[in-house]
Amino acid sequence: MYQEYAWKKYKEASLDKLTEFNEGYKNFITKCKTERLCVKESVELCEKAGFKNLDSMKELKPGDRVYAVNKNKNIAAFVIGDEPLTNGVAILGAHIDSPRIDLKQNPLYENDTLVYLDTHYYGGIIKYQWVTIPLALYGVVVKKDGTSVSIAIGDDPKDPVVGITDLLPHLAAEKMQKTAAKVIEGEGLDILIGSMPLEGEEKDPSKQAILKLLNEKYGITEEDFVSAEIEIVPAGAARDFGLDRSMVAGYGHDDRVCAYTSLMALLDTPKCKKTTCAVLVDKEEIGSVGATGASSVWFENTLAELINLREPYSDLKLRKSLTNSVMLSSDVSAAVDPLYPSVNERRNSAFLGKGICFNKYTGSRGKSGCNDAQPEFIAKLRAMMDENEIHYQTSELGKVDQGGGGTIAYILAKYNMNVIDAGVPVLSMHAPMEIVSKVDVYEAYLAYKTFLQNA
Repeated sequence: MYQEYAWKKYKEASLDKLTEFNEGYKNFITKCKTERLCVKESVELCEKAGFKNLDSMKELKPGDRVYAVNKNKNIAAFVIGDEPLTNGVAILGAHIDSPRIDLKQNPLYENDTLVYLDTHYYGGIIKYQWVTIPLALYGVVVKKDGTSVSIAIGDDPKDPVVGITDLLPHLAAEKMQKTAAKVIEGEGLDILIGSMPLEGEEKDPSKQAILKLLNEKYGITEEDFVSAEIEIVPAGAARDFGLDRSMVAGYGHDDRVCAYTSLMALLDTPKCKKTTCAVLVDKEEIGSVGATGASSVWFENTLAELINLREPYSDLKLRKSLTNSVMLSSDVSAAVDPLYPSVNERRNSAFLGKGICFNKYTGSRGKSGCNDAQPEFIAKLRAMMDENEIHYQTSELGKVDQGGGGTIAYILAKYNMNVIDAGVPVLSMHAPMEIVSKVDVYEAYLAYKTFLQNA
C-alpha cells in the first residue's frame, strides 16, 4: 500500500462511508473555530458515545470510557483496557489551536469615524493572506463578577462580518516594492468593525456606538476586553473543494483534521488490551507552552488520576506507564504543491491522495528540535498498516535547509515513550483556507483505529 494513491481501493459502498465521514468532519471544523469550541464539541461527542467525566468516577475497571477537561482548552478521552496502566497507554495526540489573529487587551479605537480592533497575530501566518477576506469574531469575555459571555459573530447568515482593508492597486505602487514579509505589517492587521456615529456624542462617536451595541447585546463594557479572549478567524463554512468534490476546503485543518480523526478513532474503538487515549491540546502553534500546551503537566496528572482509580498509586507506576506508552503525534504534513515544486524533494514528500503520512522527524535544517522516531517502532507501524491495508506515505517537511517545523512529538517523547508524527497532508497550510483530500482524512481515521487496536 506504500506510496500508492488511495482512491483506487474505494468502490461504491466504501466510498459512501468515506463521504459520510467527511461530512462529519466538515461539520466539526465549521463549528469548532477555536480551542474552546473544539473542546465543547468533543465533550458532546464523547458523552454521546457513552463516555463519563473522570471527575465523577470513584474507581475504574476495564471497559470504562472516561474523559477529562483542562481549562476548557484540553480534553483527553480514555477507554480503559484489560492490562494494568503500568503496561502503557496507546495515545493519539493532536492539537486544536490554529494560526489566527487575536485581539489585544485594549483593542478598541476610532480613526476618522472608522472603528477598529487592534490585534496581535497568533502562530505562523503569512500576513497578506488575511486582508480583504470576510472574518468572524469568536471567544469569551469574562466580567469582574466571574460571569462569562460567549461571542460568536460572522458565521450565522444573519450576522455581519468584519475584516482588514487594503490599498487599491492604483495607489499601491510604493507598497508593492516591499517584500512579501513586509507588505502587510503586524500592526497593520487591525479589524474594521464599524463606522456609524452615535447621535449626541462628540468624542469618538462611532466607537461609542459600537460600545452601546456591545453593551446592549452582551452586557459588556470597554474595560471587560482586558479579561477577554477574542479570536479573529475566517468566516464561512468548510466546503467541498474541486469539481469532483474530492477535497475539503476550510479553516483550521492544521490540526483539527487530525484532532477529529483521532477522537473519532477512539470513540469507535472497543476495549483493547492496552488502555487507549486521544488527547487534544492547545498552544502548539506558539511552542506548546503554558498551562494548556503539551508541555503542561496536565496530561501527566490525568494519567496519575487514572492509575489511582485502578490500583494503589505510586510515582514509579506513573513513570512506568509513561515509558511503556506509545504515541502517534497526530499532526498534519505539508503536501507537495505542483505550483511550487522547488521546496520539496519528491522522494521524501507527502502527496494529496496517498493516505496518512508518517514523519520520522521534523525539525529544521540539521533536524533541530525534532523527535527522531525509533526504527523498531516504525517497523511495527509498517506491519500494522500493511496487514490492515492502510495507505500510508512518509515525508520530510521540505528540502534540507529549506525550512522546517515542529509538533508535540518531542514533548511526549521526553517520557521515554515511542512517538512518531502521523497525519494528513495539507495544501496551503496556515492560510485562512487550507485544503485536504477526503481520502487522506478517512485513511488517517482508519490508521488511527488500527494503531489503537494493535499497539
